[in-house]
Amino acid sequence: MFQGLTGWHLLIVLAVILLLFGAAKLPALAKSMGQSARVFRSEIKEMKKEDAADPTTTSPVAPEVRDASNIAADPARGTTDPKP
Repeated sequence: MFQGLTGWHLLIVLAVILLLFGAAKLPALAKSMGQSARVFRSEIKEMKKEDAADPTTTSPVAPEVRDASNIAADPARGTTDPKP
């Protein structure tokens, strides 16, 4: 997708960003982006900790779907449905 981009393209994009936001607002913009990334990473770590501590959330799939023996193919619709 971005294989044809060179250093000149990046330089032009940075110049357009500088013109749009102005030099005074760029440090504040970078700081807020850094803080957002930091909060996002901490939330991801917290979610992983909660998942590891809670043994009841082992699979997001319902128990009746995990058991493949109760699934039958329905060629008319091209899907699978639980057996009656």
